[in-house]
Amino acid sequence: MMNDTLASALSAILNAEKIGKRKCMVKPQSKIIKEVLKIMKENGYLGDYAEIEDGRGNILEVNLLGSINECGAIKPRFSIAFQAFEKFEKRFLPAKDFGMLILSTPRGMMTHLEAKKLHIGGRLIAYCY
Repeated sequence: MMNDTLASALSAILNAEKIGKRKCMVKPQSKIIKEVLKIMKENGYLGDYAEIEDGRGNILEVNLLGSINECGAIKPRFSIAFQAFEKFEKRFLPAKDFGMLILSTPRGMMTHLEAKKLHIGGRLIAYCY
C-alpha cells in the first residue's frame, strides 16, 4: 500500500526527466495527481497526458518536455495565509518569480501566483521549477 501517491508520481516524473525519457507512466492515478498535472501542463512544465485503463487503478501516460529542474510534494501540507507566500517561496523555490507552488484553496487547486491575485490562501500541495 502506498502512503503518498502524489509524491511517488512526482518522483517518477522527475526521475524520467533526469534520464532523458520522453514519456513517463504514473501509477496509480488520482484526482489530485490529475489536477497537479493539469496545472503543470498549463504552465509549460509537461506535455499532454492520457489515462490508460488497466482495471487496477488506471495509469497516466505523461509526455515530458524536458523543462523540469525539480519538483516534489510538500509534506506536511502546510496551511498558508495570503501574507505568508514569500516565506514558503524562499523555502521551496530557488529564486523570486522562478517556479511555482501548487496549493489547494477553497476555489480549487491553483498556483501561488493565481492565489496572490485572488488574495486567498490555502494548503501547500507541491512545488515545481
